[in-house]
Amino acid sequence: MRTITFFNNKGGVGKTSLVYHLSWMYAQQGLKVLVVDLDPQANLTSMFLDEEMLEHLWPDGEHPETILGSLRPIIRGIGDGKPPHLQPVPTTASLFASPISLLVGDLGLSAFEDKLSASWPLCNDRDESAFRVISAFHRMIVSAATEAGSDVVLLDVGPNLGAINRAVLIAADHVVIPLAPDLFSMQGLRNLGPALRRWRAEWDERLPKNPASDLNLPTGTMRPAGYIFMQHFAKDRRPVKAFDRWMQRIPREYRVSVLDESDGGEVQLDADPYCLAKLKHYRSLMPMAMEARRPMFVLKPADGAIGAHTYAVQECRQDFEQLAKQVASVCGVGVRTAAESSPFYSPKNTVSAPQRHR
Repeated sequence: MRTITFFNNKGGVGKTSLVYHLSWMYAQQGLKVLVVDLDPQANLTSMFLDEEMLEHLWPDGEHPETILGSLRPIIRGIGDGKPPHLQPVPTTASLFASPISLLVGDLGLSAFEDKLSASWPLCNDRDESAFRVISAFHRMIVSAATEAGSDVVLLDVGPNLGAINRAVLIAADHVVIPLAPDLFSMQGLRNLGPALRRWRAEWDERLPKNPASDLNLPTGTMRPAGYIFMQHFAKDRRPVKAFDRWMQRIPREYRVSVLDESDGGEVQLDADPYCLAKLKHYRSLMPMAMEARRPMFVLKPADGAIGAHTYAVQECRQDFEQLAKQVASVCGVGVRTAAESSPFYSPKNTVSAPQRHR
C-alpha cells in the first residue's frame, strides 16, 4: 500500500480534479482505492458525494462520520482519535472493477491547525500527547486503509504550507506536484521544495524522542515523485507558446528547488523523467462530468458527450491511463492485469498471481 499526496502551495492548478480522476482510473484498473480529503475546503468530498449525502454527513453538531469527527477527542484534549468512518463512493459496477472508499472532508478541519502547531515543538520535549497529535492523520489513514484493504491511498490537501499540511506530508510515502505553466508555479516550487526538506529533517530529529514505543508513527519519507502539468492549452497536442515558455523552465527549477541539486542543468521537458504527464484543459468535458457525477473519461452520449466531445473523452482516457501508469511505476503501486481486474478473478484460480511492485 502506497500513500501519495498531491500537493502544491499554489492553488488553482486543478489538483483536486486530478486526485478525483486518478482515483477513478485506478478503480477501473482494479485497485482498491482510499481517498482522503484533508483540504479544509472539502472540495474533493463534494465531487464524490451529492448534496443529499453531504447533508447527512454534515449535520449540525459533531459531524461524527467525517475526518473532523474522528479527531474530536484529540482536539478537545479528552482522548485519542476515534476509528475513521469509511464512506463508500457511489459507483456503477459495470464501469469500475474495484471500490473507492472516502474519508470525508470537513470545513471545520482548520480547527485542528492550532493544535498541530502547538504540538510540533513539544515533540522535542518527549511529550507523548504531542506525538499522538502529530501522528493522528497517519494513524487514521493506516487504520482506514487496513479496514478497506486498500492498494493505494490518494491524499488531497489545501494550497498552503501550514501545520495541517506538514502533518499530512510526513504521513506520505510520495509527493506528486501538480503545476500550471506560469510564473506562480515556478515560485511555488521555490517555496515548496525547501519546506519539504525542512519538514523531513525536523521530523527525523523528533522521531527518536518519542517516549511511547507502541505508538505507530509515520516515517516522514515524503519522497518527491515528480510533477504534472495541469490545464495547459494545446493545439495539435502541442502547448501554445505562452505556456511552453514556462514549461521548458520547470525541469531545472524542479531539480534545484525540490531535489536540492546545486545545478539543475539544461534538461529538455520531453526528456525529463520527473515530468509524469502534461494534461490538457478539458474545459468542455468538466461541466458534463460534474453534472453526471462521474469522471470525464467515462462520459457517454447520454451525458452530452457527442460529436467532437466523443474524441475528447477518448483522448482524456488515454491521458489518464498513461498518468496512472507513470505514477504507479514511480511510486511502486501494483496495477492489476486485465484478468485480475475482472470481478470474477480469484488468485486461487490462477497458477501464480502476478507479484506487485514494492
